[in-house]
Amino acid sequence: MRYVSFRRPDGTASFGRLDGETIVELATDATPSLKAALAEGSLSALTDGVTFVAADIVLLPVIPDPAKILCVGLNYAEHVKETGREQKAHPAIFVRYADSLVADGQPMVKPNVTERFDYEGELAIVIGKPAHKVAAADAWNYVAGYAAFNDGSARDWQRHNIQFTPGKTFPGTGGFGPALVTADEIEDLNALRVQTRLNGELLQDQPVGDMIWDIPTVIEYVSAFTPLSPGDVIATGTPGGVGDKRTPPLYMKAGDKVEISIGTIGTLTNRIIDEQ
Repeated sequence: MRYVSFRRPDGTASFGRLDGETIVELATDATPSLKAALAEGSLSALTDGVTFVAADIVLLPVIPDPAKILCVGLNYAEHVKETGREQKAHPAIFVRYADSLVADGQPMVKPNVTERFDYEGELAIVIGKPAHKVAAADAWNYVAGYAAFNDGSARDWQRHNIQFTPGKTFPGTGGFGPALVTADEIEDLNALRVQTRLNGELLQDQPVGDMIWDIPTVIEYVSAFTPLSPGDVIATGTPGGVGDKRTPPLYMKAGDKVEISIGTIGTLTNRIIDEQ
């Protein structure tokens, strides 16, 4: 199944099931959001509502209001190599905030304080039920589904000190979408390639299976230090090929189009605009 969060024509937030070129609304007064449906465990039992033409609907980030967005840094060996960093024994974890995310089809915002606005194509997972101190062997039971993610990064701000967060969570700098895709839509997750294109040029292209720390390991590690709730998001890291490490460096600027494709999970597309 594929689920999307969106705005109705009257502007109110809703969610539904993406069926080809249509969206079947699933929201009710009791279950107004995709996050609420995950928390209730009611997603598969909700009754179909109004059907909308997908092309006429404005999408929201897959989960518009996650309580936690945790990001894994340096999770592909090629990316570790290009940064010149030492491979550590544990995942590097940093955070983003919900207001840093935009949906598929919406513009990502280049902050005025940087000229080093970089792309990072990633696979994101969405947590489907409360998860605390989860063993890796049980971790798949806590995954509701997957989406594409662009961890847009102000590289200079990222490196003001040893913590990444200041460069990672400017408002409107990250893309998340288009849909929450459940496991039944995916034949072999590890074989799917995380691909980033900037203005049509392929710049990142590695399979999910190249991760240093796989998804169960990441869930075990993260849930050991913080309880996870339905709707929480984990971005699992970017492959090699980031713009900051190219010669010459290649950064996103106003007017650019960036696309993150992950096989059957779909393609996240965003234009870049300057901060107003």
